[in-house]
Amino acid sequence: MENAYFAEQTFEKISVIQPGEYEQCLFKNCAFESADFKNFKFLDCRFESCNVSLVQLSGACLQKVHFADCKMQGLRFEACNPFLLEVSFERCSLNLSSFYQVKTKGTSFLHCSLQEVDFTEAQFPKAVFDECDLSGALFDHTILMEADFRTAHSYEINPSINQLKKAKFSRDGLAGLVQSFGITIS
Repeated sequence: MENAYFAEQTFEKISVIQPGEYEQCLFKNCAFESADFKNFKFLDCRFESCNVSLVQLSGACLQKVHFADCKMQGLRFEACNPFLLEVSFERCSLNLSSFYQVKTKGTSFLHCSLQEVDFTEAQFPKAVFDECDLSGALFDHTILMEADFRTAHSYEINPSINQLKKAKFSRDGLAGLVQSFGITIS
């Protein structure tokens, strides 16, 4: 059986979608918590005010997908199809999610909660973390060259094990860069 194809459609207040390919679709106020999006394709789609927490992303294709005001806890983005992976987030809660070894460029996180998110061995050059809470987020051998952390807070990033060349930080954020060295700034 062939997967369905949907283009330029709006899906509102639903909790189940048919396996297939969704192009330029809008999902509003949907409750997809714990759904299985295995091998689904989302191309140039937008999710607004949706709950996609604990969704299974094995083989899912996310190309130019924007999430706004979404609850997205416990997602494993490393399970996605890495080909042309491109996502952006605005006012989303991604707590306890994982980007382990994910490679993407210029990802924007705007006003997001990223508590205890795993960025281990991920490549996020030119990422923007604008007004983001990074409490307990894990950065271990992460490539963050030219990333912007100027308005982010509560992060701890060890410069000796992460690539931070040309990354941007505010003076207020310096404590998060030296904490791993046992240095206190007051």
